[in-house]
Amino acid sequence: MIYKHISHAEQFPDSRIEAYIHDYHDELTIGKRKAIVVCPGGGYGFLSEREAEPIALQYFAAGLNVFVLRYSILQNAANNYSPLIEACLAIKYIREHCDELYVDPDHVSIIGFSAGGHLAAWTGCAWHSPEVVAHLGGVDPIICKPTSTILCYAVLTSDPRYRHTGSIWVLNGMPVESDVFPKDENGMVLDEEGMSRFSPESMVDERTSPAFLWHTVQDDCVNVQNSLIYSSKLHQYKIPFEMHIYNNGPHGMSLCNKETWSQRDDLVDPYAADWLRMSIHWLLECPFEKK
Repeated sequence: MIYKHISHAEQFPDSRIEAYIHDYHDELTIGKRKAIVVCPGGGYGFLSEREAEPIALQYFAAGLNVFVLRYSILQNAANNYSPLIEACLAIKYIREHCDELYVDPDHVSIIGFSAGGHLAAWTGCAWHSPEVVAHLGGVDPIICKPTSTILCYAVLTSDPRYRHTGSIWVLNGMPVESDVFPKDENGMVLDEEGMSRFSPESMVDERTSPAFLWHTVQDDCVNVQNSLIYSSKLHQYKIPFEMHIYNNGPHGMSLCNKETWSQRDDLVDPYAADWLRMSIHWLLECPFEKK
């Protein structure tokens, strides 16, 4: 295995890629491999290690080349569109360097967890946005489009009934602490325009990447309606998707096993852990490409 750090976006010094690459050997004759970019969660306030290397190693073992994106966090670095631009530039870098990275440029997907799932979906929806295009130097933005997205208990809606306000709040340049949200007399967060402009479900159109989603009904941090609403929008625009909703399990289950359990029994669920096997099938067999 080749492991290395990659600086892929000079204008965003807080962002980097950690690459897990299968070394090429003539006797294996496998050729270029499919790739996936991993976006850990953490509410844009930190990057969860439980959703970084443990995830990367599972997809690496399945035969993919894996790139963990350490994107910008906290209000001074992640505000506005920085994480989106960094994710798009990561995909662009991988495709432009596909020979040295042993990557099939036609198959560069992205996976994210919680707020990282927001970033993955955001990338799948807004790869062509003006904010991204401005950083491409005239290159066709299609180079930034993920082949598919895998969205794990992801933040996907700005609907005030279901959204994870904290994640979106950081993108608006505000501190992570939830008690700073300005509210009206009814307890509703003000600046709904600021909330909605970072809502992936409002960005879905015919250009959106296919998606694999999974969530739990018992998630009391990011409501399962995030995945249900987003999948409904995908269906509306005839974007291929696959979704798995499990009843049991809190937020942040990651691999759902003792590799990522953090000494918490409720984060271990062999039934929900099957999401990984099915997502690998999604990536390797590409059912979203079949008519």
